[in-house]
Amino acid sequence: MKKIEAIIKTFKLDDVKEALQAAGVQGMTVTEAKGFGRQRGHTELYRGAEYIVDFLPKLKIECVVSDAQLDSAVAAIQKAAQTGKIGDGKIFVSEIAQVIRIRTGESGEQAI
Repeated sequence: MKKIEAIIKTFKLDDVKEALQAAGVQGMTVTEAKGFGRQRGHTELYRGAEYIVDFLPKLKIECVVSDAQLDSAVAAIQKAAQTGKIGDGKIFVSEIAQVIRIRTGESGEQAI
């Protein structure tokens, strides 16, 4: 099993959600986040004063998939979240040792 963490632009959430559902991913967790990568934020003008916005609003999507679903899920996120501009985000994949569904006690891939 693998955990996919994707940092995406906020307006891409619906596209990514639909793409993951089409790829057969059952569920996901979405968290509002702030951060920056290469774009290093930007400068804004407010009431005549210039200030730097270091942390830009992003969304973090987390989902756990079976090894067989990994490639299709990552491809779905990448295609749906891509705008071709700086700040599109990143996808991280890590190994999951165990999953347990609290309600039923199921474990492993049956709990996903």
